[in-house]
Amino acid sequence: MKLRVVHRTTYRYSEAVTTSRHEARLSPREQEHQHTISHHVEIVPRPSVRRRRFDYFGNRALHFSLAEPHRSLEVVAQSVVDVNPLPQPDLSRTLPWEAVRDRLRSDRHRDVLDACEMTFESPHVKLSAELEAYAAPSFAAGRPVLEAVRDLVSRVHRDFTYDAGATEVSTPLAHVMEARRGVCQDFAHLAIGCLRGVGLAGRYVSGYLLTRPPPGKPRLVGADASHAWFATWVPRLGWIDFDPTNDLIPAQDHVTIGHGRDFSDVTPMRGVILGGGAHQLAVSVDVTPADATPADAAPADA
Repeated sequence: MKLRVVHRTTYRYSEAVTTSRHEARLSPREQEHQHTISHHVEIVPRPSVRRRRFDYFGNRALHFSLAEPHRSLEVVAQSVVDVNPLPQPDLSRTLPWEAVRDRLRSDRHRDVLDACEMTFESPHVKLSAELEAYAAPSFAAGRPVLEAVRDLVSRVHRDFTYDAGATEVSTPLAHVMEARRGVCQDFAHLAIGCLRGVGLAGRYVSGYLLTRPPPGKPRLVGADASHAWFATWVPRLGWIDFDPTNDLIPAQDHVTIGHGRDFSDVTPMRGVILGGGAHQLAVSVDVTPADATPADAAPADA
């Protein structure tokens, strides 16, 4: 399925910003099941410096600076992405979760080491006895690893309420556990904390959801904004994605932008400004089906 993504970020300042530096992660990743047909980021005012790079996790990052005074900043990322579903593994025929845990602890091959770094604490995912206790019912002795993770995803979806006003970016997991409310970012962090608590790898994934599904198909929770889910690693299968907000395994409705240890590694926009006074932020995301046209086929940039 070809999807068109428009991500618009607008800052308005009460006073002039004299200089600013920004970092954006708005470019879709190239993956086995996802190919970027076109991508362009328009910035107003036009930056004096603009450069691209790949970060530690292989995400495409755009750095730009503005040296002239400005009272507003608008960044519009437009992409056309071809997303194809991956073959779904038989969850009940995967390795016991303890075998995967032990492999992560002992194997020193490159792919296992890459997964191993996702078993440790990170800025937004602090491990705790509470998280380990919440995970325990899903991870009975000898249970196939992906069957256990799928059960955990369903439990998070059932036990926690989606509430856009319940948390902020800095809200700790302990508060989310107590309130039993949050947003997709919180639910991804929660599931990742549970996985890491039992010794498995949990990777945070940032991206988008189809906001206007085909007729007869339900609209998923978390559309109209950046979405978040997680992936776990299994030998021979690699990374398998799960979306606890919607209780499903992502297929063609999800567009991946980046992944890392948690939200702090894939923040869509961050920056440092001089001046500006108070500011207002508005973010909108629109993801719609799109048929590729010759105009869409331009080379992707950042």
